[in-house]
Amino acid sequence: MAEVSSAALDLELLRTFISVVQQGTLGAAAVQRNRTLSAISMQIKRLEEVLDTRLLIRGARGVVPTPAGEGLLREARELLRQHDNLLARFTGRGLSGKVRFGLPEDYASELVGQILPEFLASHPDVLIEAVTATSGELAEQLKRGELALAVALDQPHDLKGGEPLWKTAPVWAGARELRLDESQPLALALHPPNCPYRAIGVAALDAIERSWYPVFTCTSINALETAIAAGLAVGILDRQRLTPAMRELGEAEGLPALQPCEAQLHFGKRIPRGSRPAVDALAALVRERLLQRGPWRAPERSGWIVPGENSGTHHRYKNATAGEGKS
Repeated sequence: MAEVSSAALDLELLRTFISVVQQGTLGAAAVQRNRTLSAISMQIKRLEEVLDTRLLIRGARGVVPTPAGEGLLREARELLRQHDNLLARFTGRGLSGKVRFGLPEDYASELVGQILPEFLASHPDVLIEAVTATSGELAEQLKRGELALAVALDQPHDLKGGEPLWKTAPVWAGARELRLDESQPLALALHPPNCPYRAIGVAALDAIERSWYPVFTCTSINALETAIAAGLAVGILDRQRLTPAMRELGEAEGLPALQPCEAQLHFGKRIPRGSRPAVDALAALVRERLLQRGPWRAPERSGWIVPGENSGTHHRYKNATAGEGKS
């Protein structure tokens, strides 16, 4: 009979490996895991010895996983999720701790409606604090260690290490009957300067030397949509947010094409050890619901109504206990 290997994986080694990949450097992982840099380095070395393969490529700007490391990352996340769920079920101790979760204002209604009720139903002892802001502001909060987890678009900031979730589809939006005079400066309804859609829109206009001016600036997506639908100004929205009162504008109106953004999942720099399992569980649910789909195309679930799929209209998510929320 062939000898059975006695090698075993220490789950803490896997947690450290995931942290290093998420943070991009051993030093940042050491801060997040509340370990010394040498301890993190030794844990990664031990994991590579147990698996007899190289998991990370080290460079001047940090580390990235090898192909073997990418495969381990996927399986390690699932293994730890199953481990934590099994432990909670048999010991009667569910997840606890506090998770400060950052969400982009433009997607907050969809993300809150789809994800948070389901998560809290499964983990009622976890305290969730959801924070909405522009992606630029969320990036600053992540850098300051104020968020444990965040979904943010990849502009206009230099934040590294985000996990890709979905591609956005920004378009120029105007009132249904709006007619533009290309000889006049373009009136815009915009979020503040740290908004990614504002950044790509302004850059596109500057590239063709089209003059513009802000008529309406606010942080609320609902107020911005109202200004656009009323014909006050042109705005930039995700294509799926267009309502029957709006239409997509483009080349025919002398407006340049807009580059898509990428929504990414980011982990905070300092996550208390007691809250780490809850953060990982919420991140796993975010991936499950949003990876390569985004909030507009999440699968229909029991108890949820998702009308207008891919119709270009607002999507509304209704739960029997939560009521109806406008996107």
